[in-house]
Amino acid sequence: MKNLLLISAVIIVVIAAGCTSVTPSTTGKTTLQFTTSPSGAEVYLDNQYSGTTPCSLSDISVGSHTLEYRLSGYTPWKSSITVPAGPSSYYASLTPLASTTATTTPSGAGTTAQPISVVVQQPTVTIMESPDTLVIGGKMLFSGTCTGSNGVILMLYGPGIYTNGVKVAEPTVGTDNSWSYTWNPGTSIMHGSYTMIAYDKQKQASDKVAFTAVGGGSITIGVASASIPQGNTASFSGLCTSGAKTVKLTLYGPGQYSNGVDVATLPLNADNTWNYKFTFDQAKPMGTYTMYVHDAQNTGSASVIVSVGSP
Repeated sequence: MKNLLLISAVIIVVIAAGCTSVTPSTTGKTTLQFTTSPSGAEVYLDNQYSGTTPCSLSDISVGSHTLEYRLSGYTPWKSSITVPAGPSSYYASLTPLASTTATTTPSGAGTTAQPISVVVQQPTVTIMESPDTLVIGGKMLFSGTCTGSNGVILMLYGPGIYTNGVKVAEPTVGTDNSWSYTWNPGTSIMHGSYTMIAYDKQKQASDKVAFTAVGGGSITIGVASASIPQGNTASFSGLCTSGAKTVKLTLYGPGQYSNGVDVATLPLNADNTWNYKFTFDQAKPMGTYTMYVHDAQNTGSASVIVSVGSP
């Protein structure tokens, strides 16, 4: 019966017959779809946090893996899977954790009281972060609440050494069910996206927050021509690999630009490059200008000089 329930909990390679045909992978990599009932479960593939259901993962090696679903208030589900060539789907119906009932009988001479049933609630955990973007070299405060446990476990997932998850702290829960932890990783971490997961000590409940670390890398700027006639357009471009999503351009020069004027905030292209065109029209005086670029968190900057002369 147990084996039957396990088999019914996972649907492998769900492909509608007669609808589509899938060409097997020739590279040994494939795409997997993960769903659960209810949705919102954390997905751990080979013990690595990989997102929440429903979600998909690409570039997964064909062969043996371990799959685990975790959802606060539900029994963790874990199984070994064999990934075939071609896309496949993995589904699990999660079982709610049952409340524990403890029975006690009053003692004392002549007592005839009936046994008392006490319902013990399952643990709960919450987590929040401040700020939502960490500038490398700075600190980040994590805090939240926890009931049913005297402590929480914090696991961090992200790039570099955090790829497979690292336990960073076990803060104590106070009498008011609150907890907090200040993370100070220094400058050794990589920029990128991170997820901090908080568990109660028995790992029966969890919550998570996502944040971005920004800093390091390089910020550059160049101009197509360093000398242009008044009324012409200068083409600026550059690269930002600090992990930021945007860069800001500030122009210094004669007249109204003597104290600097922010002229643009630009999203980065997919390859972390950016491009911007600025026209030095007749209203802008001739002279020497300096265009500065820095990322949104101001972790670094670069500049280039443009000379604007007579037409």
